[in-house]
Amino acid sequence: MTEEETVLATLEEYADAYCAKDIVRQMAIFDDGDDISMIGTGADELCAGRSAVEAIFVRNFAEATATRFVWHWRHVTLRESCAVVAANLIIHLEIDGRATEVPVRWTVSLVGRSGGWKWLHRHASSAAGAQDQGAAYPIVS
Repeated sequence: MTEEETVLATLEEYADAYCAKDIVRQMAIFDDGDDISMIGTGADELCAGRSAVEAIFVRNFAEATATRFVWHWRHVTLRESCAVVAANLIIHLEIDGRATEVPVRWTVSLVGRSGGWKWLHRHASSAAGAQDQGAAYPIVS
């Protein structure tokens, strides 16, 4: 397996753990230290530290069940013991018994460790709905 494939495999492990609501596996994807961070799509999902990141996952698992992640575009940048993944995906969820799809843009920063690649930071966002195709900024009234 190439380094790029090994880095991308962490995304699949994340998706599998997330769909299984397995908090232990989910947190094992991140670096062991307390200097990890995450930004989610929710306005209050800005956090740093293992307990804060874990709390976001626990809340997400309580609110919905992810059934699958469908990756549309991924780009990996590798530099020595650092990697960055930019991705575009659809997360399929069940919320209150109803199926929904959430388009998400991701950036993941990783560090190479002797045991493999570990996440330091994950950022997720949704594209601005009020932004015209080809426009640099969303229209705000």
